[in-house]
Amino acid sequence: MKKICAITKKGSVIGGGYSNRTRATKFNPTGKKRKYPNLQKKKIFIPELNKTINIEISARGMRTLKKRGTYATLLKAGLIQAK
Repeated sequence: MKKICAITKKGSVIGGGYSNRTRATKFNPTGKKRKYPNLQKKKIFIPELNKTINIEISARGMRTLKKRGTYATLLKAGLIQAK
């Protein structure tokens, strides 16, 4: 399974580590490192459809679910069909 959030569609990014000392001397020993979103496996109940789904969602996506409501958010993300 891809490491992408089902709600926010956030995936991995590549970042490099530079300290100020590295910049000052123009010496580049640091490599690039892939950074992944904080994904959690969650079982979510949708009362409007009276069913439960399992999704892999980021911590930011969980906040979005809580704020906007489960049904509306999952519908917008295309994870469920309208009844």
